[in-house]
Amino acid sequence: MRALISLVLGFWRTLSRPAVHLSFGFLTLGGFLAGVVFWGGFNTALEATNTETFCVSCHEMRDNVFAELKTTVHFSNASGVRASCPDCHVPHEWTHKIARKMQASKEVWGTLFGTINTRDKFVAERLRLAKHEWHRLKSNDSLECRNCHSAESMDFTQQGPRAAEAHQGFLVSGEKTCIDCHKGIAHQLPDMAGVEGW
Repeated sequence: MRALISLVLGFWRTLSRPAVHLSFGFLTLGGFLAGVVFWGGFNTALEATNTETFCVSCHEMRDNVFAELKTTVHFSNASGVRASCPDCHVPHEWTHKIARKMQASKEVWGTLFGTINTRDKFVAERLRLAKHEWHRLKSNDSLECRNCHSAESMDFTQQGPRAAEAHQGFLVSGEKTCIDCHKGIAHQLPDMAGVEGW
């Protein structure tokens, strides 16, 4: 018991001992509170950039891809369920979300320096941008699609024969993923002339 009391008192002396002008305990508590404030600010900023309002705040997105999204079933449909930009372009899982945000920093750079600030520049870069997204979705097994659509919960009897056959043959088996067949599902396809495998 004496050893425990001695240990606690020694720990308390260390915490209350001045570190030049402030106690170690004060610095520890201050560091903890600063960490909480930083983490709260970080998460607030992360979630603020995860909104459709943020995505369409630059005219490159608002006037090009968002205008196209408005004409698709992902924007307006009989069920009233609507996908927003982050639903399809930002993973829900935290580690994948952070990785995607790091990738997206290039998009902010492009906006600041006018890489695609006109419709003509956007059209000229469209195939490259689409290939980048297709590759990203292919490499993560269409993770964002699967946040809303899962092969396990599909009712193949409610699908057309061609769709049911494709989903059962390729999607369920893992031979293909959503983006292999559903390019252009929410945005217009780029000019695919001369693209291999199309």
